[in-house]
Amino acid sequence: MRPPHPVPLARARLLTSPSVSPSLVRELERIAGRPADTAVPDGPFVYVGDALPEALRTPRLLWFHSVNAGTDALLSAGPWPEGALLTRTVGRMGERIAQYVLGWVLAECQAVPEHTAQHARGEWRRFPSELAAGRTVVVHGTGRIGSAVAGLLRACALRTVGVSRTARGPVPGFDRVVTAGSDEEATALGEARWVVSTLPSTGATEGFFDAGRFTAMRGATFVNVGRGATVDMTALGAALHAGTLRGAVLDVLPAEPAAPGDPVWRLPRTVITSHSAGITAEEDVVADFAACWADVAGGRRPALAVDTRRGY
Repeated sequence: MRPPHPVPLARARLLTSPSVSPSLVRELERIAGRPADTAVPDGPFVYVGDALPEALRTPRLLWFHSVNAGTDALLSAGPWPEGALLTRTVGRMGERIAQYVLGWVLAECQAVPEHTAQHARGEWRRFPSELAAGRTVVVHGTGRIGSAVAGLLRACALRTVGVSRTARGPVPGFDRVVTAGSDEEATALGEARWVVSTLPSTGATEGFFDAGRFTAMRGATFVNVGRGATVDMTALGAALHAGTLRGAVLDVLPAEPAAPGDPVWRLPRTVITSHSAGITAEEDVVADFAACWADVAGGRRPALAVDTRRGY
């Protein structure tokens, strides 16, 4: 997808979603060099927000900048306007998600859940610790977020194996990268102490983590910081009950928020967090929108552009 031509961008109106705070609107106006509006214009426009209203899915849309990293909800809401650029906000999300993953890895190594439960019971018992260094972590997804996760874990002396949909050369943060569905992936899963998913939600990734992959893990802890739809929850539950999986940390679910009676709350050895591993900050939106604006104004395709056919 080509970026909008600099000429129509120069006369495009800037529109913002009602969810965008006044302080963020002021920063967007500064970057674009024009006031923001909420009315639907007759001519070309740029829209910044978390969702695209149906009334704005028109050929007049030059560019939509999402304040979120995930764009699956945007693309599943209806046909994307032909020729409209879609960019997303990543900012320092990779760092935040990497810290989240490392936190849970170290919590497990230091028996933090067990100590916490013991404290609540008023008991005193020693728990042995486990060294993370030298263990294998398999990270599915080798993009910005996956690389950030792998890089931080590798800095703690973990062996990092990336899984990519297509064959790739060396990727920052990874000791090696294997192809999804290959014998090498199955071998890596069997060696893994932790398996981390950073996968987006696309037609190709729906139900990606199935019974076969969970069986191949042989005692790993599964951490999902990607999208809930990538996991077959029935297969996950079966693996946990069978002991194939040591445990699970789920920051995302297929349906959010999970209702109080949802069976997911009763999965053994599982912790669910509220899709909070990498909450986007306003400074992330400002930095990424500014970088995208500079690229588009210069006739370049932004690095944060989304392939609307592939979904990422």
